Parts: sequence; structure tokens; C-alpha cells
Amino acid sequence: MYRFLLTPRWWGINLFAVLAIPLCVFMGTWQLGRFEDRVQSHEQAAKQPAPGARAAEPLDDLLPVDTVTSGRPATATGRYADQFLVPGRELDDKSGFYVLNMLRTDDGKALPVVRGWLPGRPGHTPVPAAPTGEVTVTGDLQASENTGTDGVDTAGGLPDGQLGMISAASLVNLVPYDVYDAWVTLQDTDSSGDAEDGALRPVPAVAPQGSGLDLKAFQNLGYTGEWFVFAAFVLFMWFRLVRREAEAARDVRLGLVPDAGTDADAGTDADAGTRTA
Repeated sequence: MYRFLLTPRWWGINLFAVLAIPLCVFMGTWQLGRFEDRVQSHEQAAKQPAPGARAAEPLDDLLPVDTVTSGRPATATGRYADQFLVPGRELDDKSGFYVLNMLRTDDGKALPVVRGWLPGRPGHTPVPAAPTGEVTVTGDLQASENTGTDGVDTAGGLPDGQLGMISAASLVNLVPYDVYDAWVTLQDTDSSGDAEDGALRPVPAVAPQGSGLDLKAFQNLGYTGEWFVFAAFVLFMWFRLVRREAEAARDVRLGLVPDAGTDADAGTDADAGTRTA
């Protein structure tokens, strides 16, 4: 009854099922592992004190930035150099821009320092001058931004002195010195008064991407279910096709359905008899 499984057509169907089901199971397991990793990182972060509440450490001791060091207070000493304005950044649902200065350290490498946020548009709002001379800054460490970061401008065409994305990759083309692959945001802006009066407001640090129970974590869980459903669907369709083929073969054997080959032979004999007559 099941000899049809050895026909060339069914070899193709069987091969597809044998390859598709393990692939779906593997992808579902991989997505489930990604979800479990995010849950674990969220639980570990919940057990640790808030990054901003820890004691400040030298910048070099916290690099490279990862899910553990992101948000930690870092200290660096140097002199402020080039200044850039980062447009299109919101704070408390208000549109404004970041004021970013490059801090040249003793080794010549520069650290991007976001001194604060101001409302309005760059070039139309007065910007407080950066401190002169050697300074020691303490700010919350952040990883370089990417195209998926909120507020990033990847369209280009910004005026001179403006920056769409805070990253070493974008800054290295604008300054003649090496840049740290990280930046800090100052929580003490050394300004008094409200931002509407021209005072810088501190930019809060954000959690690192890919950590915690964010939307992506539940997307991983949803993808897990989809891949397992795909595997079950392929298996169901294979059994359904096998059952339908087996029932068709049984009906032919019992004579409930004329065999296509028998019908063809009968038709040939009838035609031959007619011609003879």
C-alpha cells in the first residue's frame, strides 16, 4: 500500500519534510535561547545596584562598553576641544539638541562628552561655553550609537558643527585625532536655572540595547512559537498527503475507483474493435 513512498515524486516530498522539520526545530530552539538569555540578563541586572549609584571608576577600566559597564560612572581628565551639536533629540517630550564636546586626554585620544541638552534648534539657541583648561569629568558611560538608536539622524546633509550620530565611526571623519568607542553624559552640568533660560539639562543614561525584557525579547518568544508551528504544519501536511495517497491506492485496489491504466487499456481495445468492425 505504501510503495508509492518510493516513487520519484514522493522522494522529493520526503526529502523536503526531512530537511524542513529539523530546520524549523533548530530555528525555534535558537530563538528560545535568545529569549532565555535576555531573561537571564534582566534578572542579573535586577540583582545589581543601579549603574549610576556605583562609585566612579577611570574610563579605561570600564572599556569596552558592555551590558555590565553601560551606565557606570566613568572619570576622565583632559581639555575640551571641538564642539558639536546633536539635533533632533527629545527630553521630557520636548524637542532640542545635545551639546557634545570632545575631551582630549593626555594620551591624545578624545572622549565624546555630552555636556547637556538644550531646547530648540542648533544655531538658534545660545550654547553655554565649555570650561577652559584641564578638567576632570564624571559621566555615565554609554556605548556608541548606531542606526537603531532613537533620535539618530542617518540622512546626512547636516550643517558644519552638527552631528547625527554619537559614535567613533562618525566622529573619526570630523576630527584629526583618535576617538574612544564610547561616550559619557554628564549628570552635573555645572549650570543653574532652567533649560529655557539657557542652562544645560543633564541627559539621562539609557539601558544598553539587547538587554532586559524589551520588545525584542518578546519578539524572540513569538518567533519561537512560529518556527515550532511551521515544523508541526510540515509534519501534519506530510501525514495528510500520505493518508490521501494510501486511501486512493486502496480504492483502486478494491475497484471503487477505476485504475487510470485499466481505463486506458479498455479504451484502446474498444477503438480497435470498432476499426475491425
